[in-house]
Amino acid sequence: MFEQINNDLKEALKSGDKFKLSVLRMLKSALQLESINKKCELTDEVVISVLKKQVKQRNDSVKEYLDLGKKETADDLEKEIAILAQYLPAEASEEEITKCVLEAFKELNPSSMKDMGRVMKYVSEHLSNADMTKVSAMVKEKLS
Repeated sequence: MFEQINNDLKEALKSGDKFKLSVLRMLKSALQLESINKKCELTDEVVISVLKKQVKQRNDSVKEYLDLGKKETADDLEKEIAILAQYLPAEASEEEITKCVLEAFKELNPSSMKDMGRVMKYVSEHLSNADMTKVSAMVKEKLS
């Protein structure tokens, strides 16, 4: 996956797509930093986790910029998210998340909000490509 990002970076450089080039350079830099910090090779799992962090940061920033009335900056961040999302695996569907949460409830039999951590851990282990904010909301709803 890291090779694909490098190839796309070279392609953006050749084509003169400055916006995509800057996004991919930021991503490559974040990946290299992660590799240095963890002292490990850049496996697909590491690349995906960094990508998810980058997308989450940008999503949070989009909300903040929209609250401040800076629509142009928010639009640029949305474009960045679209570029980064190309490298992420498809997200789990609503049905898959619901099914996994129901399985977690059957197996763990949670009784209160104190058990939310156990349920979240179960779901994250069984469904690695799920949006955990959706999972969290679903688990909270079922527990209350």
